[in-house]
Amino acid sequence: MKKIVLVIMAFATLNMFAADLNLWKNSTLNKILQRGELRVGMEPGYMPFEMKDKKGRIIGYDVDMAKKMAKEMGVKLKLVPTSWDGIIAGLVTEKFDIIMSGMTITQQRNLKVNFANPYIVVGQTIMMRNELASKVKSAKDLDKPEYTIVTKLGVTGEIATKKFFKKAKIITFETEADAAAEVLNGKADAIVYDQPYNVLFMSDKGKGRLVHLDTPLTYEPLAWAIRKGDPDFLNWLNNFLRQMQQDKVIGFSDGLYKKWLQDTAWLKRVQ
Repeated sequence: MKKIVLVIMAFATLNMFAADLNLWKNSTLNKILQRGELRVGMEPGYMPFEMKDKKGRIIGYDVDMAKKMAKEMGVKLKLVPTSWDGIIAGLVTEKFDIIMSGMTITQQRNLKVNFANPYIVVGQTIMMRNELASKVKSAKDLDKPEYTIVTKLGVTGEIATKKFFKKAKIITFETEADAAAEVLNGKADAIVYDQPYNVLFMSDKGKGRLVHLDTPLTYEPLAWAIRKGDPDFLNWLNNFLRQMQQDKVIGFSDGLYKKWLQDTAWLKRVQ
């Protein structure tokens, strides 16, 4: 009887070992190492996380982090520019290994992909025409039929806009730049978009022309997205993120945060 039990235990152990080997073989992390290249999907139009400079090169917060990630893996980095409306599909169909593109964790997205731990938390804020400063102090004051609110199509800004504005007219645009231009040109009254983008916009094009209602309307943790069923890759990413935080590569007052979200010297490279 003891021999039978030992045989069963040994068989079960071998099966578990084989299952672990199979998981590792199919892991994205293993494929990256075998390929010698990390492929990162991103939409290069979301300042300051990813955008193109005057020479057409993709730069930004997420790009710097991707470079550090590839270096730690000991592989080359390949950036894969992808339109936002197809970025999750691109990940699922293995056009790239990971999404690093300022993506907010939402329950709907989490049904399709898995997220590593958040690397930064942002929220939606409002930029509006100077003329409204005396009578508009909050989002509630803007929610009237005579006002037009703009945002970008297919992002959390659109979700927030539809949630907080039931009476105002809402118009969506393909890019945040087009939406912001609509307010600058006086064709719309306000734009709802991510706080980091709005802060930078106010330090440049919006300075003296727009008013920033900078109290966030939402809580939005940004994180890297990967395909489901890949515990090895997720484990590596979370450990990598923790190390970057402890080494002060990223933080709320130093490293990449200071370089891209507090300093504005890089704006000269994209204008």
